Amino acid sequence: MLEAGVPGIVFTVLWLSTKELQWALVASLVVAGAALLLRLVQRSTTQFVLNAIFGIGIGWVFVRWAESSGGSESDQALAFFLPGILISLGYTIVLGASCLAGWPMLGFMLGGVTGDPTAWHDDRQVVRLCSRLTWVMLAPGAIGVLLQGPVWLLGRNDVIDPDFAVVLILVLRTGLGWVLRIGSWSAMIWLLARNATPLEALDAREADPEEPAGPRPA
Repeated sequence: MLEAGVPGIVFTVLWLSTKELQWALVASLVVAGAALLLRLVQRSTTQFVLNAIFGIGIGWVFVRWAESSGGSESDQALAFFLPGILISLGYTIVLGASCLAGWPMLGFMLGGVTGDPTAWHDDRQVVRLCSRLTWVMLAPGAIGVLLQGPVWLLGRNDVIDPDFAVVLILVLRTGLGWVLRIGSWSAMIWLLARNATPLEALDAREADPEEPAGPRPA
């Protein structure tokens, strides 16, 4: 979360204090690059740093698009945060649709771990559990879109001060976003801890002829 959040904080602070958009973008990229270098030295995963760098790159494209469209510097600063809102919206729609279709996305993640992408769908209890977990997982992104989207639109249309909109989006994305994600993960752990997920016995009668075969709780 730090690797994803700190570049956005650096961008916002420098933009608000200097009004130098290009310097703010470069500084956020330098911070992300330093985090990437540290990960490489430690030989640890670079996934989250690369996600942050990808987000900055997409933000830069949107800033250029706003600039070419004649947008003010404030419009360009707001454009930097638009991709994150749109990605969260798409993420929410995909995960929600998977639950409504009866094929929750967490099930496919489970299938990827077990080596069989769809076997989990044969057990209704596992499908219900994966559906609940998927709804919980998408909640932070959905709440973020519901809160950040209107703020972005109000700032973009000068209903509220664009600089205030940038700060408010940063607070919602970083401050509240971290709280929501930690809460979401905690709720998922709680659901996993309290649910008795059925596991099919390999062959209960082979293991113990006196024991009836059938599902048993994990």
